[in-house]
Amino acid sequence: MKIVLSGYGKMGKEIFSILRERDDITLLTTEDICGFDKATASESVCIDFTTPEAFRNNYRYIADSFRAAVIGTTGWSDIKQEVTRYFRERGTTMIYASNFSLGVNIFVEIARISSVLLASTGKYDPYITEFHHKFKLDSPSGTASTLRDIVEKETGKQCPVQSVRCGYIPGTHNLGFESGDDRIILMHEAFSRRGFAAGAVQAALWTAGLEGVFDFRELLRGKFNKALSNERY
Repeated sequence: MKIVLSGYGKMGKEIFSILRERDDITLLTTEDICGFDKATASESVCIDFTTPEAFRNNYRYIADSFRAAVIGTTGWSDIKQEVTRYFRERGTTMIYASNFSLGVNIFVEIARISSVLLASTGKYDPYITEFHHKFKLDSPSGTASTLRDIVEKETGKQCPVQSVRCGYIPGTHNLGFESGDDRIILMHEAFSRRGFAAGAVQAALWTAGLEGVFDFRELLRGKFNKALSNERY
């Protein structure tokens, strides 16, 4: 498989460090995806971790030129329907996520189930606090926005988000549910970016057997449901 990294920032370097150890991957990098050779692109998967502005400018070229794409850039949810429709129209496989970490995706699924359970009581008000490094461009984070959307859908209540950008924090998300009697807090804390990078690599490998546009979380949902169906309690 040929993989092209669009953007060689902190996440790009983490992905590079994983892929360079694989003998079955031909790995290329570029800081100018729109200038990348189209003949090579047609045989390749693009992994995009750039900036919201760059992705908005580049997504059409990626859909037009590459065999498939894994999009880890966040901050474009307002044009999500436009982007996903364009990839479908071009027949280019796309896997996107606000966060490719397996741990975060399990956390989000736990949040969904918790929201359903707590909504049945009618007593709990949800909220989110999230912390990231001072270089992160989007606020709230893509993960926080995904959490908020899920919680609001399942509870029917507004879920306020507070964001902190400070220092070199890889990423921490807290989801709280508060009533007059008690408080429940779910938390995910990343120690490094490697977990995010590993998930993006896995998504790129999955594109070989997929056609269409997919949310990474939905692809994992089937695996989660299978695990839950085998529960023993």
